[in-house]
Amino acid sequence: MQGSLVLADGTCFHGELFGAVRPAAGEVVFNTSMVGYQEILTDPSYYGQIVVLTYPLIGNYGINREDLEARRPFVRGLIVGEACPAPSHWRSSGTLAGFLAEHGVPGLEGVDTRALVRHLRSSGTLPGVLLPEGFKAPPPTEEDPVEAVTTPVPYVLPGSGPRVAVLDLGVKFGILRALRALGCEVHVLPAATPTAEILRLKPAGVVISNGPGDPARLCGPIATVSELVGRVPLFGICLGHQLLALALGGRTFKLPFGHRGANHPVREEATGRIYITSQNHGYAVDPASLTGTGLTITHRNLNDGTVEGLAHRSLPAFSVQYHPEAAPGPEDSAYLFRRFYRLMVKEAEKIA
Repeated sequence: MQGSLVLADGTCFHGELFGAVRPAAGEVVFNTSMVGYQEILTDPSYYGQIVVLTYPLIGNYGINREDLEARRPFVRGLIVGEACPAPSHWRSSGTLAGFLAEHGVPGLEGVDTRALVRHLRSSGTLPGVLLPEGFKAPPPTEEDPVEAVTTPVPYVLPGSGPRVAVLDLGVKFGILRALRALGCEVHVLPAATPTAEILRLKPAGVVISNGPGDPARLCGPIATVSELVGRVPLFGICLGHQLLALALGGRTFKLPFGHRGANHPVREEATGRIYITSQNHGYAVDPASLTGTGLTITHRNLNDGTVEGLAHRSLPAFSVQYHPEAAPGPEDSAYLFRRFYRLMVKEAEKIA
């Protein structure tokens, strides 16, 4: 079946439908990763978005359940140059088209993704509609993206090490795996969990997770982070990084077309060392807004100079804009989980 991607500015791209046969509307964004389409599809930070993958062939190693980053896909739609119909990999248990169809996600292949991405780079990300031939555009919806992706109930991943509370704004399984690899007892909590309930667990530290949407609109989580700062060690990742800045009086702004890929260079300011990072965000922290917040910039993006890391000068709190758990992407920044572990141990020793 033929289909089209119609952007809000009237630009139209045609292709062949695969996956679910249904229309979808969302912000159209692009990711430049060469591999990792499963992790991208199931990253809750993509909630409400139609994702364009720039690599020309997608789906060639199939689908396996071990590489999912959440319980299901959260993208609204997928746009690719070519979707491989016959994958070849010893772990594969299905095709990309079958996976999308199973979860009701439409895909469009045969699209000139180079022209589409060049258009988005020039215009900035745009709302769009993925339409199968003969279908009408779906009505607009107003949703709280974090409420849609957070865990509905708390749950615990056992471990013999420090107890870590994860405020789930759309957490990826890779973050939980990294904490468990350090032996942590991980308590995953809904985004609306009150501060008193978090502290009642007596956590050694709190991770503020990644997630979708405009960070400045998350008044509840911002207030929670503000109340936690200084009372327990904090580690913010992606959206969690932005919330840490907002909680202490900083501001965020929307990037023209965001950072989404697995090879973004980031410089650690203290050492000058360059890390290749996995990224997925459409907003960034305004460095001019950090005066008086107590935060210092620890990492910067080498492509555009945006803030990629923060740390409080006197309190046990730090954050990064990128994804140290990778998935997909390089593992250069896995050391940050060990840094958080050492911070929790250090603060516990002070109390003891």
